[in-house]
Amino acid sequence: MLKKDLISKSPISKTIGIENIKDGKFGAVLSRAGVGKTSFLVQISLVQLLSDEKILHISLDDPIEKINLRYNEGFTNLVDNIGYVDPQKAVRLWEDINLNKVGISYNESTFDTQKIRDYLKSFKKANLPLPSTMIIDGLNFDKDISVTLEELEKLNSEFSIFIWFSMKSHREEKLTSNGYPIQLDANKERFDKAIFLQPVEDKIEAVILKDGDRIDQRYRLDPATMMIVEE
Repeated sequence: MLKKDLISKSPISKTIGIENIKDGKFGAVLSRAGVGKTSFLVQISLVQLLSDEKILHISLDDPIEKINLRYNEGFTNLVDNIGYVDPQKAVRLWEDINLNKVGISYNESTFDTQKIRDYLKSFKKANLPLPSTMIIDGLNFDKDISVTLEELEKLNSEFSIFIWFSMKSHREEKLTSNGYPIQLDANKERFDKAIFLQPVEDKIEAVILKDGDRIDQRYRLDPATMMIVEE
């Protein structure tokens, strides 16, 4: 019951839709620096963990310790969002679902899609369930990374793993004629889903840029917790 309550109150339920998280190949969470891309990606992962699925979180920015801290904070924010929860039940649930999370820290020079492929193959060799979702946080979309994206598309096909990316935009850059930050516009054919986070007054507005017919829908988030603000 607690799992269902947490999933239903997740900001992902309203903005993306639980059934849509893995519908396609690639998804992107875009914003300028410091707005909340990683926190939003963590909420995507938490929904998958609460659905008894495995996730793989790869960061090019944070060490493993910080990745784990972000997940602890994200889970706490989600629990607090549904009201009172028996603390012991919350701890037991976190200990249970956290076993299905794997974090890997790279930097720009050590990031290697072959390493990721070998890691995913190790699940198959051990006859273990594969992660359903991979988060890649910190790839530099200001560069031409088409070769990397092609390799990641192969991983999507080979292992049936949906890949969510953080994508950093810049305050001084204008949106393209499609209404996209240029980092997304340059790769738009590869992405099935895209959510743009932008500060609006004292909130964060999540704008759906790509998701089938669900475009330009807007939701307000609390910048401290990334939870939906009911208005």
